Amino acid sequence: MKAGLSIEGLRVVYDDFIAVDDVSMRVEPGESFGIVGESGSGKSTVLRAVCGLAPRTAGTVSLIGAAGLPEPGTKAYRRTLQMVFQDPYGSLHPRQTVDRILAEPLAIHDIGDAEARIERALDEVGLGSGFRFRYPHQLSGGQRQRVAIARALILEPQILLLDEPTSALDASVQAEVLNLLEDMRRRHGLTFVMVSHDLAVVTHMCERLMVMQRGRRVEELSSADLARRHVSDPYTKRLMEASEGFRRGA
Repeated sequence: MKAGLSIEGLRVVYDDFIAVDDVSMRVEPGESFGIVGESGSGKSTVLRAVCGLAPRTAGTVSLIGAAGLPEPGTKAYRRTLQMVFQDPYGSLHPRQTVDRILAEPLAIHDIGDAEARIERALDEVGLGSGFRFRYPHQLSGGQRQRVAIARALILEPQILLLDEPTSALDASVQAEVLNLLEDMRRRHGLTFVMVSHDLAVVTHMCERLMVMQRGRRVEELSSADLARRHVSDPYTKRLMEASEGFRRGA
């Protein structure tokens, strides 16, 4: 059973600051969907509101695709939907071994067979059992992010929320982690919602994307349209130009 995600009229307000304003989107089961925009556009806040880490002032969030999917806020919902954060060092407890980091979600969700699940999760992300009893500071940035991905996958979720999953990594490691994520999506039939400021990454990883500015939805388009530069909003055009980088004048 695959699950997708539906968001209707999402609004997130911190004190008097509107971080997300009336955002709606629908991600079909098994689809890979991107959210792009400049820093402060509200894209990461959307993910945090979906998984319960940011207050939802208004709007609805629900899983779609089959009858009997869990409601947001429930324990079953949190198992169905997992998040991989931007900073792999900050998201891992520095005083816990990889083994304990992976065992914790299993204990929270009362899932047995921890030994086999931990070994399988590490194998899937290309680390192996030799990393089980290392601490985060003993790992490279790419290895830490692989542990973070293993921690998300160990609960066998149906949806992965990816918040700039490679932006804190060296360029040489980014492609490895993106290829790993794409392999995991195909192997497990996962639904992805990926936040990124890198249009090239989103075009490669996602089938459709939503552009955000100042907390609001600007437009939604396919990655194929973005690659062909078939965009309608001036803000999206400026994002494309900025992503192409500096060009030296004649």
